[in-house]
Amino acid sequence: MMTSTLGWIVAASLAGGILSAGAAAFALNVRASWVPMLVSFAIGTLLGAAFLEVIPHAFEIGEAGQVAGAILAGIFAFFVMEKLLLWRHCHTEACEVHDPHAAPTVPAAQAHGQQHGSRAGTLIVVGDTVHNFIDGVLIAVAFLQSTELGIVTAIAIVAHEIPQEVGDFLILLHSGYSKLKALWVNVMSSCAMLVGGVVAYFALPAFRDLEPTLLGIVAASMIYVAVADLIPGLHRRPEIRATLSQVALIALGIGTIALVAALSGHSH
Repeated sequence: MMTSTLGWIVAASLAGGILSAGAAAFALNVRASWVPMLVSFAIGTLLGAAFLEVIPHAFEIGEAGQVAGAILAGIFAFFVMEKLLLWRHCHTEACEVHDPHAAPTVPAAQAHGQQHGSRAGTLIVVGDTVHNFIDGVLIAVAFLQSTELGIVTAIAIVAHEIPQEVGDFLILLHSGYSKLKALWVNVMSSCAMLVGGVVAYFALPAFRDLEPTLLGIVAASMIYVAVADLIPGLHRRPEIRATLSQVALIALGIGTIALVAALSGHSH
C-alpha cells in the first residue's frame, strides 16, 4: 500500500514537473489571448479541489476548529511569503508576474532585462524552485490521505503551474537568458517538485496528528493562489465577452475536479 502511494506521488510529481517544463517550451509560441484562458481554468480547478475535496476530507479526519485555523493561518502565511518574494518574482507591482494576462512588450522587456536581468533571473529561479518543492509536498500530503484526493490535488496544482510557468519563462527570456538556458533552468527547477514529494512521503508519516492541519494548509494554498493572485488579473478585462469566457472556463475547471472525483468513486 505504501509502495503504491509512493509510486503515485512520484508519478504525479514527475507529471507536474514535465508539464511545467513543457509550459516553458509552449511559451515560445504562446498567444497572449491563451494565457487568460489558462488562468481561468486554473482558478476553477484550484477552487474546486479546495472546496469539493480537500476541505471536506480535512473536516472528516480532524476537528473543525483545527482545520479552519489551519486554513486561516495558511492564507496569512502565503501572504507573508509572497511579500518576501518567495512565490513571486518581482519587487514592484508593475511587472508581468503581477499581470498574468499581459504579454511583455519587447522594448519594455529589454529595458527590464538591462536593468534587472541578473536579479530578476535569480529571483525567478529561487522562487520557482521553492514553489515547486512546496507543490511536491502538497501532492504528497494529499496522496497519503487517499489516491483520489491526491489525483484531484495534483490536477489542480499542475493546472495553475502551466500559466505561471509561461509567464516566468517569458520574463527569463526578457531578462537576458537564452532560450536554451531558460528552458534548462526551468527543467532543473521543476525537479524540486519530485524532491518535495519524496521527502514529504518519508517525513510526514511521523506527523500523523498534523494531517488535518496539513490538509488545511493545502486548501489555503489553493484558495490563496486562486483568489489573491489569479482572480484580480481577470478583473482587468471587464468586457462582456471576456467575462463570459472567464465564467465558462472557471466553471469548466470546477466541473473537471467534480468529474474526476465522481469517476474515482471518492465521496464524502
